[in-house]
Parts: sequence; C-alpha cells; structure tokens
Amino acid sequence: MQIYPAIDLRGGQCVRLQQGDYAQETVFGADPAAMARRWVGEGATYLHIVDLDGAKAGQPVNEAGIRAIVQASGVPCQLGGGLRTEDQIRSALDWGVTRVVIGTKALQSPAWLEEMCGKFPGKIVLGIDAKGGRVATHGWLDVSDVGAIDLAMRFQHLPLAAIVYTDISRDGMLQGANVDAMAEMARATRLPVIASGGVTTLDDIRRLAAVPVAGCIVGRALYEGRLTLKDILHAVKK
Repeated sequence: MQIYPAIDLRGGQCVRLQQGDYAQETVFGADPAAMARRWVGEGATYLHIVDLDGAKAGQPVNEAGIRAIVQASGVPCQLGGGLRTEDQIRSALDWGVTRVVIGTKALQSPAWLEEMCGKFPGKIVLGIDAKGGRVATHGWLDVSDVGAIDLAMRFQHLPLAAIVYTDISRDGMLQGANVDAMAEMARATRLPVIASGGVTTLDDIRRLAAVPVAGCIVGRALYEGRLTLKDILHAVKK
C-alpha cells in the first residue's frame, strides 16, 4: 500500500482544514519545499498535493508552491484542486507533477473526462469526495445527489491511474478512517483505490492495508505528530 503524505496549499502556506471547511484552517508551515523535503527525508516515495485555493477558484492558484514541492522532493507528486481544462492539466504536468486529480469537472462533464483520459492516459486520477456516500464538488462546498460508487463505475473503463476516495466527514477530524466505505469502493471497481480522510492511528493503516486498497493519504495525524511516517511505513511492510 503506497503512503501519500498530503501537502495542502492555501495562500502559499501548508495548511489543513477540518471537513473541507475553509473557515477551520490550521497553518503548519510557510515553506512548501521544506515540508516536501521533510516527508521525503522520513521515507515518503510519493506526495499528494492539494491546491485548496484552486479548488475554490476553479483554476490552479498555487503554482509557485507546487513547483517548489516538485523540485525539492525529487519523488513523484500528484496534484488536485481546480484542474478543469485541458490547458490546466497540461500546465500542471509541465510543472513536473506526475499525475493530476480531477474531481468536480468529472461529475459535470463525463465526456470531457473521457477525452482527457485519451489524451493523458495513466496521468489522471479520479477524485471522488463524498459525504454520506454522495459526491461533493467545488472544493467540497456542494454535495450532489450522485452516489460515489455510481460515479466510479461510470468511469472505470477509462485509462485512469487510480481513484482517490475521500470521506469528507472524516477529513481532518482525527476520528479514524471510514474503512467500510473504502472497502466497498475497492470491491466495486477494478481501478486502484487510494483512501483518504480521517486516518489517525496505525490500526487505521493496518485495516486499510488489509482491505486491501492501493494507497492511503495521511494528513493531519502526521502534522500533529499522532503518527510518524516511519511507524506508518513499518506497519505497511509488516
């Protein structure tokens, strides 16, 4: 199971939100490059970057921070947040990220996503953010009536790299991962599933690895020192 330390950017700083709420923000560092070096130094082999300003604005905002992370880390990075046009995808890949996460636009325009997967095969990750099993969009500000698994099934024939499945009711709350929901998604689709939201303890890590899911994104628990990357990686190996 691949472990992805998360670096969420807002106003050029490294932050974490609670349940995707922009009003519940904690700043953990002003230097994205230093944060990237920290996680790689502790053993990270892949990073998950979110442009929170971009998710809200509908276009990438934190280009400088993203470039700094890519250049400083020396490991593959995936980027989500506000990527809604072909030019934006191409630009992000030109910045050096390995792949991009598409969420809102996939729900709005399935035909567009199919076209992009044809142009960038293996470079696009489908981001499914859900609350109560329903898909949330626009930086989690809107909850649709589309089921998360229904959305995954609609796109599983495409050459996607993976699905990032986030339970936003758990995200940043340190209340534990929704392992049952992640397992249900992993059973429903042939695509690799990366679990996100609420990972707090080594037991969360072990249970997700046992599902199994292809990857796991860890955020606030790392930043607050509740988990160390060394311990997480050791638990995954065991």
